[in-house]
Amino acid sequence: MAALFGARVRRLRTAAGLTQAELGSRTHVVSTRITQIERASGAKPTLELARALDAVLGGDDLLVELWPYVYREAFPDWSRKFMEYSGRAMAIRQYAAHVVPGLLQTEDYARAVLRVGLTLGSKDQLEERVALRMGRQERLGTPSRPDLWVVLDEAVLRRPIGGRAVMREQLVRLLGTSEEPHITVQVLPFDQGEHDVMGGSLTVLSMPDGSESAYTEGAHYGQLVENPDDVRNLALAYDRLRAAALPPLMSLDMIRSVMEDNHRGANVPSRSDRRRLAQEQLQQPGGRRLRGGGRRVPDPRPRP
Repeated sequence: MAALFGARVRRLRTAAGLTQAELGSRTHVVSTRITQIERASGAKPTLELARALDAVLGGDDLLVELWPYVYREAFPDWSRKFMEYSGRAMAIRQYAAHVVPGLLQTEDYARAVLRVGLTLGSKDQLEERVALRMGRQERLGTPSRPDLWVVLDEAVLRRPIGGRAVMREQLVRLLGTSEEPHITVQVLPFDQGEHDVMGGSLTVLSMPDGSESAYTEGAHYGQLVENPDDVRNLALAYDRLRAAALPPLMSLDMIRSVMEDNHRGANVPSRSDRRRLAQEQLQQPGGRRLRGGGRRVPDPRPRP
């Protein structure tokens, strides 16, 4: 199917009178990426790239329709459908109970996570999954990028996935989200106790047409929820988690503390203290503050 996809790209490109370099420029990838796709070598195309190729080449959604079949062996059906939905979502809200969500994973962290899946069949399939996961992150750097809000259970920070070096790199990546205005990260500390989404992870997707869907996931299963009443209840459960989590600035402080291996001495404040400290942070002159909808507003003053 990857070879068929590549052949269709080549045929459409030739019919459009474009070179590989010209097509790469119009779809914002290097020409060698187009070569790899046409030869079915290297990383497979992402859904975002398939959509861009269709638009530039006038493919009438042919390549988008072929794309799921290119990955038919890489992921189970329920996971592929979720990836297709999240690739079109305008806003993504996630609660992660065990691992950092795929959109924020480093390559080494992703490889360590995907290596232990029961649905994994071979080393080649592992690398295919890693490439696809990294490819999905490309959308975060495009004009059509979604607003991403992630609530991490404290366990996500404490478990050294891939070993200390890999985990440190992953924590650095999380800290880097503070410079990305479309991404918000919060931490739900252990002392928060029980909550509605214990035992699994939850994602709520807001689609371009105004509809919403939800996705619940465990270690070896996933379920896409589209019934409006069920989605509404899951969205409410997510909002409760978001309200219970540490404020964004305090969450970054906790991530930094864990990264510096000082978590045993870290003093996580009580809920009442967190509310008070959050208000103090928001009122500090020049400090980053939250606006309507929860997105951060950068400090307007020039940095030295």
